[in-house]
Formats: sequence, structure tokens, C-alpha cells
Amino acid sequence: MGTLIKNGTIISASDTVQADLLVEGEQIALIGRNLPAEGHETIDATGKLLLPGGIDVHTHLSLPFGGTLSSDDFFSGQRAAAFGGTTSHIDFAIQPKGGSLKEGVDTWHKKAEGKACIDYGFHVAINDLRPEVMDELPSLIDEGIPSIKLFMAYKGVLQIDDQTLFRSLVKAGEHGMLTMVHAENGEGIAQLTAAALA
Repeated sequence: MGTLIKNGTIISASDTVQADLLVEGEQIALIGRNLPAEGHETIDATGKLLLPGGIDVHTHLSLPFGGTLSSDDFFSGQRAAAFGGTTSHIDFAIQPKGGSLKEGVDTWHKKAEGKACIDYGFHVAINDLRPEVMDELPSLIDEGIPSIKLFMAYKGVLQIDDQTLFRSLVKAGEHGMLTMVHAENGEGIAQLTAAALA
């Protein structure tokens, strides 16, 4: 038995069509017109749009920063996302100073444990690129994490130096990983902030 959604307007990446949609388990099993309802829970979607779930590729849930935490945790943030039609997201797992990339990922999995209500993945923010961390970088792919984040801002907290930026880009590139860069002049911002505060 599946769930049959009848008479909706299906929006896909390539088409907009009036059709029925049969879901079995967690997968779309069939799209067609006048699909038989027998044996299925049926939902009438006349006048409604059926859209694929959104994917938010940049979130910060339970992120400690500046002496506080981001306003949403994995439950409140994911619940809000689900109500808005977002069915998965990619959060940023931060490598702890002196720690491994895996420690950062494990910490973020614990933040989600028992709270997650939609699918999620991680980008890993490199914070401390020691030789053993450089060697660990390709193992992220086996964890289902093909992307890293490097911060050129937030001096003394997340900001990396140019050597770390360059070495990370090269290593990630060798393994086909995506590198995202928060590109700002962290040194300049730190000086301007100090001047403004003074």
C-alpha cells in the first residue's frame, strides 16, 4: 500500500504537469494520469502544487559563536524548515582547535541526535590544519562529506592563514572535494573593529 496523490500540478526541474503521484515507502514509485486508487491511501490535490523538497545548503544550527549560540537547534531549525518545504539541509561542523575533523563531525551528529526531523548533511570547517588533519581530509568523503569550509574572517576564532587556505585548496582539489571560502579581509576587519570600539 502506498500513498496516491491525485489531480495535483507536479512541478519538476523540467516540467509542470497535471498528474497523479504514487509514493511507496519514501520514494516516488509512479507518476501518471488516472492512476488507480485501489489499495492506496488517497489524497486529493486538486488545485494544489506538488513541489520537490527544498535543500538548504548553508545552515548554522547550535553554532557557538561570540559567547552565545545560534538561535535554532536541530529541532527548531529543522521543524521550521519542514514547515517551509525544505526537506534537507547541510550544516557546518566546526573542527575544534587541537582536534580532528572527525571530532567536529561527531560533535555535530550529537547536536542532531534525537532532534533531527528532516535529512541533513555537513560541510566541515577547517580550523586547525596540522599535518595529521591534512592527512585526514580525504576521509571526509567516506563519511559522505565532500565539502569543506575555510574562513578568512573572525580573527582568533575561525580565521585561517593564507598557507592553510592554499594547502587546503590543493588537497581538496586532488580529491575532487568542493571548497567554500568565507572571503573577507579578517586582519583589516580586526583593525577596523578595534578602531571603531576605541
